[in-house]
Amino acid sequence: MLIALSIRDFVLVRVLDLDLETGFTALTGETGAGKSILLAALGFALGAKTGRGAIRAGCDSATVIATFDPPANHPVRQLLHENDIELDNDEAIVIRRILRRNGPAKAYLNDAPVSARLLQSMSDLLVEVHGQHAGHSLLDVSQHRKLLDSFAESDAELNQCSLAWDGWRAAVEGRKAVEARLLRAQADREYLEFAVEELDKLDPHEGEAEALAQERLELQSAERVAGAVEDALKQLDKSNPEQALSSASRALGRAASMPVIMDSPDDAPLKVQLFAAADALERALIEASEAYASVSRLSSASDFCPTALENSETRLFALRAAARKYDVDVDQLAAVRDRMRMQLDEIEHSDQALAKAKTAEIEAQKAFVKAGKALSAKRCAAGAVLAASLKQELAPLKLEKAEFRVVLDPIPIEEAGPNGCDKISFEVRTNPGAEFGALHKIASGGEVARFALALKVCLAKDGQAGTLIFDEADVGVGGAVAAAIGQRMLQLSKGRQVLAITHSPQVAAMADIQWRISKGGVQQEDVDVDASLETAIDVLKAKQRKEEIARMLAGAEITKEARAAATRLLARA
Repeated sequence: MLIALSIRDFVLVRVLDLDLETGFTALTGETGAGKSILLAALGFALGAKTGRGAIRAGCDSATVIATFDPPANHPVRQLLHENDIELDNDEAIVIRRILRRNGPAKAYLNDAPVSARLLQSMSDLLVEVHGQHAGHSLLDVSQHRKLLDSFAESDAELNQCSLAWDGWRAAVEGRKAVEARLLRAQADREYLEFAVEELDKLDPHEGEAEALAQERLELQSAERVAGAVEDALKQLDKSNPEQALSSASRALGRAASMPVIMDSPDDAPLKVQLFAAADALERALIEASEAYASVSRLSSASDFCPTALENSETRLFALRAAARKYDVDVDQLAAVRDRMRMQLDEIEHSDQALAKAKTAEIEAQKAFVKAGKALSAKRCAAGAVLAASLKQELAPLKLEKAEFRVVLDPIPIEEAGPNGCDKISFEVRTNPGAEFGALHKIASGGEVARFALALKVCLAKDGQAGTLIFDEADVGVGGAVAAAIGQRMLQLSKGRQVLAITHSPQVAAMADIQWRISKGGVQQEDVDVDASLETAIDVLKAKQRKEEIARMLAGAEITKEARAAATRLLARA
């Protein structure tokens, strides 16, 4: 609900701070006093486009601050969340909008700058204005379906219809996907057959490329080892160290057999050195023989098969070439083959797959049509109840000859949606024999306001706006009709905040609170402003209220009879 409204320098209002209450508040005052200024100011705060002429004469800007306190689960809080404005669940919404004589208007929500577009989106969620010239959801054909479904309490049927619609859409998309897939597969059949045959010959396996690469590394290492051993053996064969050592040993043997050595003492230096050299050669000969044998054994142990490396490389290169050809990783070749096989299988069984998809689509459509019919039946019954309820409300409002009906026009199945197969509209005719038509086209301004009031009473539990404003809904009526209007506004205020701009004493008497709007008011502080150009609002106490209602009854001169009548009206209320 709207809990506070502050206005500065807007049209005829210099300074105005209002604290609003729940229940029914009537705004009264003489014609031209400025009652419509409050609506204009609130509309400006909620994003309405307003010309600079609304800035009070002599001022550079006008400011309106509107404070709302919607419940934690109110849709407006979700709207703000979707627009990245985070508020606590119990935090009030403070909208401040400034109209400047030089420059564009500015708007703030809890001191954060916001766009007029966002404020306009919030407007219908927070306030409903019903009047001769104000548009609202009851006159908006696009809202009639929501209003009727809410009145019919058709949430279960709506949910079932929406689920059936989703199922049908999914089945349609499934059938289209099968058709598209089969179309592509048919065009690629020859290619698919060749590719599957090629991959079958290759027979790739997941992880094979990695194993082959590792095997190739090991075989390449083995090849290098075998080459080194072979080179060592060749070097030994080429230098033939055993032959050289053997020849040297035989030469020293001849030297040792010569008389000069044989006849010399054992400790003769030359003899000692000769035998030492002979022993060294003998040992070297033994070591050389053992080295050659070891290298020969190593050559046999490092047996390398060039064919194995060639086979491994050929297989690895073939896998990599196929992966490049089909533009996939090597490990995905097996999956590619399986997918191509599946596509070929689908081609072979295309009639069955498509027939199955079409059957699923037909069954899903039947389910949607069934759910749509159940929803339509619920709406039709609720429409009749709503029309009957409204008929009872219209007679006391001096619209006894008027008729109301809910029209459900079936729409083609291809134009249907999750909300069913109905185009819903509210139609009226104000005189017997006349044609039914849209409310705002058939009825006069005053009739529209009363129709909207009656309809709102019937739909009292529906709607999201916590504040309802009625702008002269009682125009052109009086007496019992005006009293009936007041009673209905009072009834609506039990669950909402209701503000009514009225010239009817009967309506004003029904209100919980009454404000008197006047032009001329009080000079404040030291500001020198022509009092005739200033609008003021007084919250009336019991005695003041009786005087105001008496004025509304009698006009310029308040009589005893008018005061007595005012007392009776307030007593009955």
